[in-house]
Amino acid sequence: MTGYSLLDLVPIVEGGDATTALANAASLARAAEQHGYTRYWVAEHHGMPGIASAATSVVIGHIAGATQSIRVGAGGIMLPNHAPLVIAEQFGTLAALYPGRIDLGLGRAPGSDQKVARALRRTLATDPNQFPRDVMELQSYFADTGETGIRAVPGGGAAVPIWILGSSLFGAQLAAALGLPYAFASHFAPAALDQAIAIYRRDFRPSAQLDKPHVMLGFNVFAADTDEEAVYLASSQQQAFVAIRTGQAIRLPPPVQGYREQLGAQGNAILDQVLECSAIGSRDTVARQIEAFLERTRADELMLTSAMFDPQARERSVTIAAEVMQNLKEPA
Repeated sequence: MTGYSLLDLVPIVEGGDATTALANAASLARAAEQHGYTRYWVAEHHGMPGIASAATSVVIGHIAGATQSIRVGAGGIMLPNHAPLVIAEQFGTLAALYPGRIDLGLGRAPGSDQKVARALRRTLATDPNQFPRDVMELQSYFADTGETGIRAVPGGGAAVPIWILGSSLFGAQLAAALGLPYAFASHFAPAALDQAIAIYRRDFRPSAQLDKPHVMLGFNVFAADTDEEAVYLASSQQQAFVAIRTGQAIRLPPPVQGYREQLGAQGNAILDQVLECSAIGSRDTVARQIEAFLERTRADELMLTSAMFDPQARERSVTIAAEVMQNLKEPA
């Protein structure tokens, strides 16, 4: 069976607040654990009015503390924002608190605009090799090799699997060269998907962490009891995507009946591009769309994601998606 996991941006809805968003995330994580999801990841974004996961390691601790067995991690930490030693200490601490349950996905985008990026790390590296160097420095802290003359405490010797995240060919090349699992952001940036998978699988070099390629792909799922209800519920995230792509980030709005029919050509073109890797509909509809995606990609694991205004409707979607994944036939 193809593995399935859950990505949560901890959405703050219109009229809501971060306290409620974080409580909803804990509830959703418990539902995901109950329904067999392998891992529950949150992502680092800054300065976004509709996302409550900026302090990513803190949110991971909150989710891990609310659950018992599901893996919890970052999808991801934007490493250019941080000194590798700080991340080693943070995730070493998480691993000490929740042994065998913590993942660390690393991205090279700032997860913000340039002004916020400067506020986070004060200086911005322009060297394209800085991200690979930072990843290897972080690996050395976990391995406790002493190469840098500095020990991460906690962190040294921590068993924290590192993943490389990406939406371009760069991440695929780096993950392959370092022998690390690779997560591609096809849920919002699908353009280079097929080429990135091919490069990663072709060039993969086994490592101490991983002996063969492991590809996890982001995939949007908006599932409900009927196709019509799912289309309606999906309109909240569609509105948010259009707002972000037109420079007007917002809190997650309520769904709108017939949203795409009311949207102009430019907005529909944005959604067709951004949400290409999506399943929207009833159980049967979602099953067909996921099966087609797996036939195309042969993914080892799907990182399912979606944002819905109503947390109960989102938990229902997560439940339906799990049932679909459990009953899928293996690709021929």
